[in-house]
Amino acid sequence: MGDFVRLRTQHHPGVRDAMTTGSNNTEPEPSESLQTFGAVLQGFREHAGLTQEELARKMRFSVHFLASVEQGRRLPPDDFVEAAEQALNAYGILRKAARKIGRQPGLAAWFRKWAGLEETAISLYTYECRLIPGLLQTEAYARTLFENRLPLFTDEEIEDRLNARRDRQRMLRERQSTAFSFILDEHLFRRGTGGTDPTRELVDHVVELDSLRNVEIQIVPLSRGVHAGMNGPMQLLETPQNQWYGYIEGQETGQLISDPKTISVLQMRYAKLRSQALTPEDSANLLKQLRGAL
Repeated sequence: MGDFVRLRTQHHPGVRDAMTTGSNNTEPEPSESLQTFGAVLQGFREHAGLTQEELARKMRFSVHFLASVEQGRRLPPDDFVEAAEQALNAYGILRKAARKIGRQPGLAAWFRKWAGLEETAISLYTYECRLIPGLLQTEAYARTLFENRLPLFTDEEIEDRLNARRDRQRMLRERQSTAFSFILDEHLFRRGTGGTDPTRELVDHVVELDSLRNVEIQIVPLSRGVHAGMNGPMQLLETPQNQWYGYIEGQETGQLISDPKTISVLQMRYAKLRSQALTPEDSANLLKQLRGAL
């Protein structure tokens, strides 16, 4: 799933933001190493007499992302660590602390790499046939997933994940120069996850997000019996250097893909899916019809 970007935001031109994940359900969980790094960063900032706003300007990252790193809820990318080192004259301590994060057993290598790539992505493409992607979920929908997840989460873990997901979702509105494309199977909305009222809320929410200039949502209708996404979900991203990477996820694993031939296959499938799915306008109309039938 951090973001997780060199971008131009609405209020702070030239400011970078980031996100934590490219997956729908796996976000970096708060860990001792993340929290320790955040505390060290906060200590250096306060020793320098800087507010979060002042340090964020010096580093050219958003205040929102800086605060998330200090809270231990975001994986700091390499350029963030380097910017903090330079801005705070940290004597290499932040670099060393960041390397400790890399050794955290719960953060697999494939996840750390994908999260770092997302942080600078200029476009993110997602096809999903299992559940609504985390960036598009409502709180009620996400809560239903978390409460029914196995092994069971504690109440505190559920709230932590809801907060993290809510935090991530801001990127759709804040990262206005990043192109987000979502292709979703119609049955995801017909399943009625959480009940009728949560499904109505979900449809309304997705239709609202579809109105954003940097977000495109297409639906693969049930009438499309065979399509290019039959092999399962996939994600693609483009870096500022115009390199492409892919990501696919299983039950408890994820795979980062950089092989050009495999990327070409995924791009071919995604392009075909775009042509097989309804147009964004027709997709919005279908969602409104589904909403009216609930």
